[in-house]
Amino acid sequence: MKIGLLPLLLLFSFNLVDLASLGADVPPGPRYVGSTVCKACHAQIYERWKKTRMANVVRDPREHPDAILPDLAKPDPLVHFTKDDIALVYGSKWKQRYFKKVGSDYYVLPAQWDVTHQIWRPYFVKNGSDWWAPLYPPDNMKRPTGPLCDGCHSVNYNIKTKSVTEWNVGCERCHGPGGEHASRPSRTNIVNPARLDVVRANDVCIQCHSQGQPLKNPIEGQYYDWPVGFNVGQKLQNFWRLEEHKLGETTFTHFPDGTAHKNRMQGNDFVQSLMYNRGVKCSSCHDVHGTENNALLLKPATVICLECHGPGSPNGPHTATIEQHTHHKAGSPGNDCVSCHMPKIEQTIADINVRSHTFRFITPAMTDAYKIPNPCTTCHRDKSAAWATVQLKSWPNVSPWRVE
Repeated sequence: MKIGLLPLLLLFSFNLVDLASLGADVPPGPRYVGSTVCKACHAQIYERWKKTRMANVVRDPREHPDAILPDLAKPDPLVHFTKDDIALVYGSKWKQRYFKKVGSDYYVLPAQWDVTHQIWRPYFVKNGSDWWAPLYPPDNMKRPTGPLCDGCHSVNYNIKTKSVTEWNVGCERCHGPGGEHASRPSRTNIVNPARLDVVRANDVCIQCHSQGQPLKNPIEGQYYDWPVGFNVGQKLQNFWRLEEHKLGETTFTHFPDGTAHKNRMQGNDFVQSLMYNRGVKCSSCHDVHGTENNALLLKPATVICLECHGPGSPNGPHTATIEQHTHHKAGSPGNDCVSCHMPKIEQTIADINVRSHTFRFITPAMTDAYKIPNPCTTCHRDKSAAWATVQLKSWPNVSPWRVE
């Protein structure tokens, strides 16, 4: 006997409801529960994470009275808002921005606090900078943070309801929805980035630490600056494409050689590095659950690089001592691996830069040819690129063909 499609669907629906009413084991959909639920079983990790900037990038000043860094009582010509206008505070290390809530959306107020210099600076994204700027009206209050910011600063941002499970980079941002795992703890029902292959493990970080665009944009009439629909464990390339770059051109996002020009592009740098090609993961150097070291490094930078690159190592440097490789005294800044291989050349605000993640040494000759900052004259500010090139050519362990 043939059964029509509608009766069959009704029969299936009835049986599913009936099974649920009887307490039968119906597979649930993915449920986000928030980081506090994870604390019950992972208390030590939770307490470390709770102190990190990952856990505190977005703060509500009503819950955290100390969240606002500058003194708003001091008048400034750039500041035309009060504490009552601030619904959320974003950032605390290099800069701090302020979100105002209007309806169900948040908007960035037009002044930001420069933490290093302790001064106010204007905040407005101009055309010719981020790709999305000309696609939105030239008014901060018409540029909602949901499409442009909130997907990376929250867990489970819903583009339809504009709601989140929690603000900040919570446990489920990197481990996926934890409802089933909380109910039935098992390795099989939670994502552990440490057990993912190299590409998917690094994608967990690159989803937010990169400049790019969703493959399909706009989405429901809005242009998004984060990988909508991506969940950890999937291939990020199916949701997100990194910002394109043409070699030889200096852009808002890139130097002519493809090195990042600005902050939040560690992923753009890293995927073109030899380290990435050799299977190194972000977690090989960083622990986002929290450490006592800068940038959440597993160990201080002066230590961690040398664990894989000590003298005599097949990974280099191919010298008897580090000093023979760097030509700088032990304990000096020039003797640190990151000074030359991760120079601070990528702008975050004003003259405050963050470290590159290509791990390439940028020669002084490249500065002359392409205006890419090199680590020699970035440190020796009173010297020229020509001087630095002469110095490098005099080093017996450096090929003269690689410094021209």
